[in-house]
Amino acid sequence: MSGDLPAPAPPVNPETERFWDATADGTLLLERCEACGTTFHYPRARCPECGAPDTQWFEASGRGTVYSYTVTRQTGGDYADATPFVLAYVELEEGPRMMTNLVDCDPDDLAVGRSVSVVFHDTGEGNALPRFTPD
Repeated sequence: MSGDLPAPAPPVNPETERFWDATADGTLLLERCEACGTTFHYPRARCPECGAPDTQWFEASGRGTVYSYTVTRQTGGDYADATPFVLAYVELEEGPRMMTNLVDCDPDDLAVGRSVSVVFHDTGEGNALPRFTPD
């Protein structure tokens, strides 16, 4: 990759605050529904499967596999100097898929199914962006 990716601060609201606070400590949190057992990401107040409000946070392993990805070779704005960069869906060991960036890798050497692990890029705003690097 030719440049470092920007790490813009994410929008934080009451439903996502605990998730983003944990990233500052290098912790990836997920939620699990107490009613139906569904594990999910992105944070929300109710289970996306059954609608129950009873969810519990837990620490994820930080490991997964590349489910899908695309290489961006041309763009503008804050990311113009970071090309090429990889936008991907990572399927976490716990089940949910997470949209993220793959970093510290050659985009031409990637493949669906490749093992990856989470890394955190500080936003400078009290949280960090979870991104993934190949194992």
